[in-house]
Amino acid sequence: MSQADARLQFFATCAKNLEPMVFQELIELGFEQVKQTAGGCRFNGTLKDGYKACLWLRSASRVLLLLGEAETKNARDLVAKVSFATDWTAILGSQQTFVVQFTGQNHAIRNTQFGAQLIKDAVVDAFQRNQIERPNIDKNQPDIVIRAHLNRDQLSWYLDLSGTSLHQRGYRTKQGLAPLRETLAAAVAMRALAQQPQADLVLDPFCGAGTLLFEAAMQLLDYAPGLLREQWGFDRWQGHDAELWQSELALAHARLAQAKEQLNTRFIGSDIDPKAIEMAKENAENLGLSELFSWSVANAEHVTIELDQAKHPLLLANPPYAERLGEEIETLLLYRRLGQHLREHFHGWQVALISGDESLLKQLRCRSERKYRLLNGAIESTLALYDLTKEQIEFTKIQSEDFPNRLKKNQQKLKKWANKQGLDAWRWYDADLPEYNVAIDVYNDYVVIQEYAAPKDVPASLAQERLWYIVNVLAETFAISPDKMVLKTRQRQVGKRQYEKLKPRGLITTVHEQGALFEVNLSDYLDTGLFLDHRFARAELQRLSQSKDVLNLFAYTCSASVYAALGGANSVVSVDMSRTYLEWGERNFRLNQLNPRAYEFIQADCLTWLSKQRPQQRFDVVFVDPPTFSNSKRMDATFDVQRDHVSLIKNVSKLLKDDGIILFSNNKRKFKLDYAELEALGLVVEDLTAASISTDFARNKGIHHLFKLYYRD
Repeated sequence: MSQADARLQFFATCAKNLEPMVFQELIELGFEQVKQTAGGCRFNGTLKDGYKACLWLRSASRVLLLLGEAETKNARDLVAKVSFATDWTAILGSQQTFVVQFTGQNHAIRNTQFGAQLIKDAVVDAFQRNQIERPNIDKNQPDIVIRAHLNRDQLSWYLDLSGTSLHQRGYRTKQGLAPLRETLAAAVAMRALAQQPQADLVLDPFCGAGTLLFEAAMQLLDYAPGLLREQWGFDRWQGHDAELWQSELALAHARLAQAKEQLNTRFIGSDIDPKAIEMAKENAENLGLSELFSWSVANAEHVTIELDQAKHPLLLANPPYAERLGEEIETLLLYRRLGQHLREHFHGWQVALISGDESLLKQLRCRSERKYRLLNGAIESTLALYDLTKEQIEFTKIQSEDFPNRLKKNQQKLKKWANKQGLDAWRWYDADLPEYNVAIDVYNDYVVIQEYAAPKDVPASLAQERLWYIVNVLAETFAISPDKMVLKTRQRQVGKRQYEKLKPRGLITTVHEQGALFEVNLSDYLDTGLFLDHRFARAELQRLSQSKDVLNLFAYTCSASVYAALGGANSVVSVDMSRTYLEWGERNFRLNQLNPRAYEFIQADCLTWLSKQRPQQRFDVVFVDPPTFSNSKRMDATFDVQRDHVSLIKNVSKLLKDDGIILFSNNKRKFKLDYAELEALGLVVEDLTAASISTDFARNKGIHHLFKLYYRD
C-alpha cells in the first residue's frame, strides 16, 4: 500500500462549543468514523483526506495527524515510548527545525514545559540512536510542529498539519476593534445559512472589517477557506505529497469558478466607522470578490434595504456590547432601538445576531427561534436566530407605571426643594419601590444609577430586566441621553466599598452645595467623592467652626474640611490614608477660593495617627466619619465601627479642648451607640440622626447615624 492510500487518524481541534459544527462539516465532506469529543473531532482517512480537511474545514482551528499513542506513567517511560513508537526520521530531517507544544498532566508530569522537554528528548534520542545529526528547536518559525496531549496516563502525539491556526485564512490583513475570529464567524454563518439556505441577499449593518459577510459569501460560493493560505504545517514534512496537494488545490479552484458563475446573491455591508469600511473593501479585494459586495458608511439604526427581486434575505451581525463600565446604558438603548428598527423595516427577513451579553438580546423584543452558546475568545456569547417572516408580537411588559409615576412625583417635589437649598446634587430615588432596587442621584444634568444587590429570592435575570427597564424609563420618559447616565452595580455597604476604584472613564464635573463647590467623579469610583446624605453634618460643622481649630478624621475628599474653612476656622487638619483623596481635597479647597497651603493635609492611617498624637495638640471640633469596616493592608489592624467606636471616640476625646465637640458619624445601618461606656468617660451624647436626614433621604432614615459628643461642664 502506498503512503497516499495508507489509513491515517486525524484530530480536528476547535474552540469550545464548536465541536458540533466541526462534526457536521466532516460528515458533509464525506469522512467516515467521525467521533465528536471535547475540543474537536477524531476522524480516519487517507493523506488526501487530511489535505482536504486542512483546505475545507471552516470552524476548526487545526488539523492534527496522529503519530502515536501510549500509556505512560513516568518521564523515562514517556521518552522511551515516544522515541521508539514513531519513525521520527520519516517526519523531519536533521537539518530541519521543530517545536513541541504540550498540554495536560498527570502525577509524574505536572507542567507543560517539562512535558514538552520530554517529547523533544524522545525525538533527539531517535536521531542519535540512528547516528544521524539531530534537528534543532526553533520556537518562532519551526519547520515542524509536534503537539502532544497527556490525559491521566494516556499520551497522544501529533503532527500539526495546519501550522498556524486555520482561522488565518489570508484575506484579512486589517481588522477592526472587536473582530470575530474567522472560525467563529464561519460557525455563525453556517447556523444562519441553515435557516436561510437559499439566501439571495445578505446584509451586515455592523460589518466592521467584513468577516461575517466574507465567511457567509465563501460558504455560498463553495470557496475553500484555506485557498489563500501560503504556508502550511505539512510543507516541510518528510511525508508531504506536493502533487496530491496541488490536485486538491486545483479542484478547489474549479469548484469556486463554477460557483461564481451560478451565484445570484447580493452582499451588503455597512458600518458607522469609515475606517472599518475601508478595511472591509481591502479585505474583499484580497479575497478576489470585490465585485460581489456593496459597502456604505451608515448607522445601523437607519439602514433600510430595498429587496427588489430578493426573496430570501438574511441579516447577520455582531452588534457592539459593553465591555467597559459606562458603556452599558448606551449599548442597552442601542439594542432597544435596533429591535424596533428590525420589526419596522425587516419584516420577512431571517436574522442571526451574536452578542457577548445575552441580556442585551432580550432588549430587541424579538422572539428567537434558536439560541446557541459560543465562545468569542474568552467571552461567553450567544448566537440567536430570528424569523421575521413571523409576526413579532410585543412582549407583555411586566412593569407597571408605578416606577415612572414615582420618579415624576419625586422630581416635582425634590427639584424645587433642591433649587431652594442651593443643591446641584441630590437623591431622586432610593429604592422607593422594592422591585426597582436602585438609587438614582442627580448631579447637574447627569444621573447616577446605583444598583443594589437583588435579594436572594429574585432571579438574576429578573433583576437585570428591571434594571434595563429603569434605564429605559429614564431615557424615554425623562429624555435623558445615554451619555448623561452613569450605571454602577454595588452591594449593600460592606466596609467603605465606595473607596474601590473602577475602570477609568474620567467623567468629572463640579456641583454646588449650600454655597460650596465640589469636584465629583461620576464614573471611576463606586462613590462620587461627595456623600450626599452628610449635608447636614457638613453644615453643622461649618456652624461650629468659627474661630476654631478643626480636625477631620477619615477625611476622604475633604468636603467637611471645606465647610469648616468656609465657616471661618482658625485651622483645619484633614487626615486620610489615601494620597489620591487628599489631593482631591486640595482641589476642592481651590474651587472654593481657599489656599490649601493655609491648611494641613496628612496622609496617615487615622487610628495609628491618633495613637501617636501628644495631648498638647488639641482641637475645638473633631469630625469623625469612619468606615463601617476596614482591613486595608496599610492599616495595622482591622476596624469595625460597632466593635471599636468606643475606643475610637476615647482616643479622639483626648485631643479635645475643654469645651471641645466631637461630631461622630457612620453608615452602619444597625449601629448601636454604647451610651453607657461613653457616659462613663464623662461625655454627653446628643443624637442628631433624625435632624440630619434631609428631604431627599427621608425614605432611608437608616442611611447614617450622627452624634454630637462633648464633656460635661
